[in-house]
Amino acid sequence: MTGERDWRDGTRCVHAGLPEPEPGQPFLPGPVFAAPYHLDPERGPAASPNGYGRGDNPTRRLLEAAIGELEGGDCRVFASGQAAITGLLLAVLRPGDTVLLPADGYYTVRSFAAETLTGLGVTVRYAPTAGPYPALDDVRLVLLETPANPGLDVCDIAALAERTRAAGTLLAVDNTTATPLGQRPLELGADVVVASGTKALTGHSDLLLGYVATRSVDLLATVTGWRTTTGGIPGAFDAWLAHRSLGTLDLRLARQTTNAGAVARLLAARTDVTGVRWPGLPADPAYPVATAQMARVPGIVSFDLGDADRVARFLAASRLVAAATSFGGLHTTADRRAQWGDDTAPGFVRLSCGVEDTADLVADLTAALDASAPAAA
Repeated sequence: MTGERDWRDGTRCVHAGLPEPEPGQPFLPGPVFAAPYHLDPERGPAASPNGYGRGDNPTRRLLEAAIGELEGGDCRVFASGQAAITGLLLAVLRPGDTVLLPADGYYTVRSFAAETLTGLGVTVRYAPTAGPYPALDDVRLVLLETPANPGLDVCDIAALAERTRAAGTLLAVDNTTATPLGQRPLELGADVVVASGTKALTGHSDLLLGYVATRSVDLLATVTGWRTTTGGIPGAFDAWLAHRSLGTLDLRLARQTTNAGAVARLLAARTDVTGVRWPGLPADPAYPVATAQMARVPGIVSFDLGDADRVARFLAASRLVAAATSFGGLHTTADRRAQWGDDTAPGFVRLSCGVEDTADLVADLTAALDASAPAAA
């Protein structure tokens, strides 16, 4: 009989974190909302793990077990991806430490570093996702985001992990864009994974979630203690919604990747679109590393329409693409990143492919691009 370790992605997603079947109970028990739970009058909190909801919650434990199974480590969930990343940074770094962050990664992390970490006496350095990386001997932690958001560069995790191990440096990988079905950083040598579950992991654009996953008992204890003390936990209903959504992760990602490939090829063939990036395109600079490292390329495509006005015309002309930030949901969305203060060109677009029929999406994008094309000179 095939064991759980041999299950493929779709089966793993459907069964991840579910309790043993119990007659009369649903596959996934409903959310446990209470923050204070009844205590045993004699034994007190020792009688049950559920003593107070900030420290533990049965609904949250099931979700953590599920994500942990997919990532290949132990997991702690947070109220958002940003809460997970900043929680890891603040739990691990001390005054006098040096942290290396992605120069082309999520801009809010860079803002946090500049506004908070430097004020705490942490030295912040930056390196582009695709490298080159400096000497790491005096670096306490390297935070890597691959594929990078929003530019989609890719780093060889295993190669960088070899360098961090030799230097005694912790390696954290932001797995938001790839998800654990796209790559498993812990298996490639990373010490810890951080991610936003708000996006493709849960995929319905209806909740906020983040997580930290690791195989290190000490690091897990540090992160757990930080979360308990600071209280950055998700609510029980968000945790339940997230776990419910995991069952369709494989199906959603498969369609999103298919759509992204078709859209990337469409965009690359047009003369009125520049800077097309999708690591699944053979001509993309990230293609060699991405195809060797990743089980699937995510459903995100980036490109440049020249200016903000054309982006607005493109979105107005499209019937299927909604203007929205965040990404990874069921519906195709586009975000002009410069409007948020991100250091991208005015016409740069991050397109998140949804699960619409591929032919419909390509036809809609073609029509919208034609309608918004610059007038011929």
